[in-house]
Amino acid sequence: MQLDRRTWTVGALLAAASPAAAQTSPRAEDVATLDGVIKAYYEVVSGPAGQPRDWARDRSLHHPQAQVVIVGDGPDGRLVANVMTLAEYHERNAGLGGARGFFEREIHRVTETHGAVTHVWSTYEWETTEDGPVGGRGVNSIHLVYDGERWWITSWMFDGRNDAPPVPAEYLPPDAR
Repeated sequence: MQLDRRTWTVGALLAAASPAAAQTSPRAEDVATLDGVIKAYYEVVSGPAGQPRDWARDRSLHHPQAQVVIVGDGPDGRLVANVMTLAEYHERNAGLGGARGFFEREIHRVTETHGAVTHVWSTYEWETTEDGPVGGRGVNSIHLVYDGERWWITSWMFDGRNDAPPVPAEYLPPDAR
């Protein structure tokens, strides 16, 4: 059977890629808008010490085949790109909510869209207590697709090296430049 690719919707392609995509039950407010999915993206990793993170909610934001890339320092001091599935990220970060709290929030966003595909440069700050002193800043590169019904995060990455460069001015809020 030959398929005319013009008749396939993004949603159909996502469902065909993985049956789990059609079974996901996200909160409507999390995936109905770009603002909603980015807000939820930060909420799922944030919380006080001792509070487990909501990995089920996080899974509902992501395409079942989503990738996570964390740029880091390798054992020999060279840059490495740690590419993993969302499940591997959750396993690696199962200790979030342990002895220290972690709160991450978006402070600025640069968004570029073409058709159903969107790329977000999302600048964040983090702290170990809610409304505590800022521990650091960074930029998340988030890739999303809108299937006509909801937003899906397909991948995200950030530079997590100890000596990562400072956030460039164009990715800071105007009052912080």
